[in-house]
Amino acid sequence: MLFRQIFDEKLAQYAYLVGCQQTGEALLVDPERDIDQYLEFAEDEGVEITAVAETHIHADFLSGAREFAERFDTSLYLSDEGGENWKYEWAREPKQSGGDYDVTWLRDGDTFAIGNIKITALHTPGHTPEHLSFLVTDMGGGANEPMGLLTGDFVFVGDLGRPDLLESAAQVEGAMEPSARALYQSVQRFLEMPDHLQVWPGHGAGSSCGKALGAVPQTTVGYEKQFNPMIQAAREGEDAFVDAIVAGQPEPQMYFARMKRDNKGGPPVLGDLPSPRELTTHELREVAADEETLLIDTRLDRSAFMAHHIPGSLYAPMNKTFNTVVGSLVEEETTPIVLLVDEADVETAVRDLVRIGYDHVVGIATSDTLQRYFLNDGPSASIDEIAFNEVEALRQEPNTTVVDVRYRSEYEEDGHVEGALNASYTRLPEYEADLPKDQTLLVHCASGARAAAASAFLARTGRTVKYVNDAFGNYDVATDEAVAA
Repeated sequence: MLFRQIFDEKLAQYAYLVGCQQTGEALLVDPERDIDQYLEFAEDEGVEITAVAETHIHADFLSGAREFAERFDTSLYLSDEGGENWKYEWAREPKQSGGDYDVTWLRDGDTFAIGNIKITALHTPGHTPEHLSFLVTDMGGGANEPMGLLTGDFVFVGDLGRPDLLESAAQVEGAMEPSARALYQSVQRFLEMPDHLQVWPGHGAGSSCGKALGAVPQTTVGYEKQFNPMIQAAREGEDAFVDAIVAGQPEPQMYFARMKRDNKGGPPVLGDLPSPRELTTHELREVAADEETLLIDTRLDRSAFMAHHIPGSLYAPMNKTFNTVVGSLVEEETTPIVLLVDEADVETAVRDLVRIGYDHVVGIATSDTLQRYFLNDGPSASIDEIAFNEVEALRQEPNTTVVDVRYRSEYEEDGHVEGALNASYTRLPEYEADLPKDQTLLVHCASGARAAAASAFLARTGRTVKYVNDAFGNYDVATDEAVAA
């Protein structure tokens, strides 16, 4: 049996290539939308992807299942659990290219084979109502018992999939507690599984689909039974588990609701990746004046951005946070986007964006072009940068408000500046209307990273912003020193 875990570091997402080397067939589980990466992996391993399965309707990336089916007539294995409101809609309709999808609808206990590999579907609701996990048995290797469990967003290393997303992200009112109780029942089933089973999760550390995911790529049933805090909470009873699993969940990114909608109704077929053209300095100046086009500045040096940037541009550094920042702060997926990005990072940035539904990347400008733009007196803006030793005095001034863009749990549990308003940057477009428009906003987070993106966003709305580029731990030091003085 061939088994390959494929990791997207930015979304902290795992897809799985499970192949039968005797027959040359392979199953791909939970693929992202830019499927050329998986085709290359399969070719390198000497197998053909003949089937795609999904653990659930995803909320954090656009699925590649439809892409495979439309372009290669790939067989699909999708959940038929969860009730009428949680069915895949697109796979029940005719294909865009004509004919019907080759889809097998799975319910609890159903099995199928990829070559000599047996896959058994288990209904494990809680994260979502339709959620499946997949037991994998290597029949060709002589086994008659499963080797492991592809858990999707059910069991992670050190955590469980969050049950609140239907309510907190998809706005399904009243869904959180019933989902948490469904997850409790799924955990009871997990506790009955043999300890030796390997656990292959759908996400790792950094994903917003849980609150404390481990960075280890896989685990075992036995290990999680002993050391997973949320499974330990389930041993204390259903009510205790519900309280524990919903407490402290971070506010989900704004784009999660759109991903859930599109993965249910049908992600647009991508085909080739967008190929944005490189803009001249003159064209960049025209784009800067175009209110319909969004400029996203990806420089890693956030102080350089604050000192000098094109007015109205968003700041999303080309690091692990890039998807999260764009997905949190750009509400409309059809907005034309121009990236200010190093040439070596263009393909990576484009892939990152199409994975969360931003297909309209119409142009790029390199750092050299940006510098020529500034040298030719292109319009520019700046945002004042301060440290926490200035915050205490500034916040006492009239018409000044502190805005804390950390998660609510951080604001409540780790302390906060007196009088500060909390507006997590992952949902800032939602919270922005409630922030004062006629005051200077002192914007901070825990380290300065999230506050940089939030400051650029709020400046784009026309507000006066001062960016706190400092560690929050320095606030107590600064206030203690002020009192002592």
